[in-house]
Amino acid sequence: MAYDADVIVIGAGLAGLAATAELVDAGRKVILLDQEPEQALGGQAHWSFGGLFLVDSPEQRRLRIRDSHALAWQDWLGTAGFDRPEDHWPRTWAEAYVDFAAGEKRSWLHRQGVRFFPVVGWAERGGYAATGHGNSVPRFHITWGTGPGLVAPFERRVRAGAARGLVDLRFRHRVTALTRSAGAVDTVSGEVLAPSDVPRGKPSSREVTGAFELRAQAVIVTSGGIGGNHELVRANWPERLGTPPQRMLSGVPAHVDGKMLGITEAAGGRIINRDRMWHYTEGIDNWNPIWPLHGIRILSGPSPLWLDARGRRLPVPLFPGFDTLGTLEHLMRTGHDHTWFVLTRKIIEKEFTLSGSEQNPDLTGKSIRDVLGRARSGAPGPVQAFMDRGADFIVERSLPDLVRRMNALTKEPLIEEAALRGEIVARDREIANPFTKDLQVTAVRGARKYLGDRLIRTAAPHRLLDPKAGPLIAVRLSILTRKTLGGLETDLSSRVLSDGGAPLPGVYAAGEAAGFGGGGVHGYRSLEGTFLGGCLFSGRTAGRAAARAVA
Repeated sequence: MAYDADVIVIGAGLAGLAATAELVDAGRKVILLDQEPEQALGGQAHWSFGGLFLVDSPEQRRLRIRDSHALAWQDWLGTAGFDRPEDHWPRTWAEAYVDFAAGEKRSWLHRQGVRFFPVVGWAERGGYAATGHGNSVPRFHITWGTGPGLVAPFERRVRAGAARGLVDLRFRHRVTALTRSAGAVDTVSGEVLAPSDVPRGKPSSREVTGAFELRAQAVIVTSGGIGGNHELVRANWPERLGTPPQRMLSGVPAHVDGKMLGITEAAGGRIINRDRMWHYTEGIDNWNPIWPLHGIRILSGPSPLWLDARGRRLPVPLFPGFDTLGTLEHLMRTGHDHTWFVLTRKIIEKEFTLSGSEQNPDLTGKSIRDVLGRARSGAPGPVQAFMDRGADFIVERSLPDLVRRMNALTKEPLIEEAALRGEIVARDREIANPFTKDLQVTAVRGARKYLGDRLIRTAAPHRLLDPKAGPLIAVRLSILTRKTLGGLETDLSSRVLSDGGAPLPGVYAAGEAAGFGGGGVHGYRSLEGTFLGGCLFSGRTAGRAAARAVA
């Protein structure tokens, strides 16, 4: 039987685009399939903040950040905690990825027109020993143009390939099976869905209008993870993170359902580290949702007081931006699915950023004037919109009124005003003294020693009950599903492996479907900025490897 293409790529997100672009450069013919309409090209990356993990970059050096490959690898190992026999390939991928991030990653992107916001963010700060979890220095580089700015060069390369007759873009094609016809997996079959003109991210029709069967010498799976499938998230929820939450928001569209993972497994691929996942605890209901249960993550500076559902401060070092999964683990043992930020208007104006391209129109639109506007007084426009319309935001002048409305929102009198006042007053006493035993106060003062944090990320320390800093603000935070850290096990050529450890003939995987490389390059935790980068690196690797294999 004749082949329809050299390679079939399943999934038109960032990893799929990167793989296809490399195949085009090698002169290979590609069919790129996606179940969503063409307007969804770029997948989840389009909605992202565009953060990338880079090591010893010019942006870091200009801000006097001393970084190195050795320090980054130390941080990666302390964060990943590799401890399983099946971590061989994830660790091998991790070494290769840190080499990439400290080496050609920036220059490779720069040649394609990708540029970065000059202030480097400090995500996942850890707060433990030097060999523990977290970034020792700021490494979160925001793409100028956010997610769409990162997708753009790869989309251009793919569309140029289509213009040359090398790429056949087939949207509304939902894969249901991978099969073999001559020893290798070379046949992709499925259903053709009805055309849909819904806006990007909105649920599209699942009406089936036909069927398809396509053949190629190689297949690359870049279909994403399970974050939009709450049932599957709960089924894979690890015991170490406590009881699965009853209520979750979705950080990804509903079509990110993990079904292609099961299809590849049925064809003989091996999935490892199913219980490793990445979910945020700073989720808020989107007042203007695009997909069902659409949540937005608050990217906060270190100053807000973080309280559990009963108004008790979270333990050290569970401060905003320090340890995502440590906070999730603690929260799941409290018996409640939500927490609270309590802060002042002075803090929210300086420290609140909302994750996502659509929540940062200045960066996404590449408007220097609007970005400079962040330095002016007042909350950023998207943040102010949530303060005005968001169901989770409470703004009051007095603490009693704030507590009354917090309890009304949750429909339970869980927070006692006197107890919360005691927490706040005790914290405020520490602010008045250059010495402190409050490690959050120490962390805030330490953050302001970094120029980037002092300029746009961390408010000057002040008393929360200082009327001049008010009004007071409380924000209810929910769990927000996001990334699958495990996935299809792959070798360093992105070949999917079978249960016996041998490559599954003809099948490659990249992006979140492959745990961003190897079946779980992050181990148990992420250093942030490594999801998009993992899609790029593993997609590039898969494209180049498949191109060589079909030569």
